[in-house]
Amino acid sequence: MPTDISTSSPSEPVPFIDLVAQYQTIRDEVKEAVDQVFETQSFVLGEQVEQLEAEIAEYCDARHAIGCASGTDALILSLLGLGIGPGDEVITSPFTFFATAGAIHRIGARPKFVDIDPVTYNLDPQQVEDAIDDNTKAIMPVHIFGQCAEMEPLWRISASKNIPIIEDACQAIGAEYRGRRAGVLGRVGCFSFFPTKNLGGAGDGGIITTDDPELAARLKRLRVHGDVGGYNHVEVGFNSRLDALQAAVLRVKLRHLEDWSEGRRQNARRYGELIRSLNILSSVEVPVTAADHRHVFNQYTLRIRGGMRDAVMEHMRANGAGCAVYYPIPLHMQQCFDYLGYQPADFPESNRAAQEVLSLPIFSELTDEQLSRVANVLAEAVSEATTLQFPTENEQQRRAA
Repeated sequence: MPTDISTSSPSEPVPFIDLVAQYQTIRDEVKEAVDQVFETQSFVLGEQVEQLEAEIAEYCDARHAIGCASGTDALILSLLGLGIGPGDEVITSPFTFFATAGAIHRIGARPKFVDIDPVTYNLDPQQVEDAIDDNTKAIMPVHIFGQCAEMEPLWRISASKNIPIIEDACQAIGAEYRGRRAGVLGRVGCFSFFPTKNLGGAGDGGIITTDDPELAARLKRLRVHGDVGGYNHVEVGFNSRLDALQAAVLRVKLRHLEDWSEGRRQNARRYGELIRSLNILSSVEVPVTAADHRHVFNQYTLRIRGGMRDAVMEHMRANGAGCAVYYPIPLHMQQCFDYLGYQPADFPESNRAAQEVLSLPIFSELTDEQLSRVANVLAEAVSEATTLQFPTENEQQRRAA
């Protein structure tokens, strides 16, 4: 049996995410920023959004940032801005949030899936290269869980084939690859400000980063119905403006983002220490940070081996330790993508990940007592699931009695 190292009360549940704890640390700053917006009565785009765009561009080391209504819209706008549409294919991952492929479908293009690396859960570059054909018009790697994809081989493919890279960095603001931030690793980078993200707003919001001034100008007009000013519409865009209230809140939070990211990284290190001390590594695989990467842990995602994931999850939730599965159904198995013609077995690593992954609480406000409690409940859950799956001789006799 694992050694109990928890010092928290068993009656105190640990939530999977606790936005209230974060808000308590910045309440006065947020209220002041929101009040300033109400004083100006400028609620859509405007100065707050322009300042946020400049600050995000600086943070990501990009020349331009364009605010929009959501991370999904950031993906859609980027695809449209690059001229991708019906008849085109975009290579991406089947192991990601639905919006990645949904955005490709929404602009009339076809998602073309390739399998993932089993260690990082990101796109396998070799399979990307093998999948390219004359219809391939973009590569959309997903920096999943807060760790950048392996970009150098993708850069070589992009340069040799003249195919742009669109970063789905919605989970990865502040992540780095060889010292360069997510958002400047492709032609465009797409970010989400959904409240539970590392940098989350008070509702939906998104932003796009790019070093291309012409593309930035096009993205800015696409988000306002293709208007270049004076009700002069040079193309058909749509309404995807970022609210000033969201920008004001995000500007406050951006000042704290590095501290929060470091808190997540420290929590990840602590989980690793705890899990190793509990002697459950035969059943649990902890996340790996690849060399030359900065992982910002939007999620802290384990693998639970031996077909025990669901039993472990059930035990943890029943015993007050928050956890969640990202993602239980790969996109190639979603009913709405049946028309793509993929078979369930086409992407075995994505399938295996969907059956084994389990994410633990990782928000920066977690206490050491909470981390210890989660680790202990995890160990208890693994022990119980192992006993159920492989009962000891005494347990077999007890059941038979």
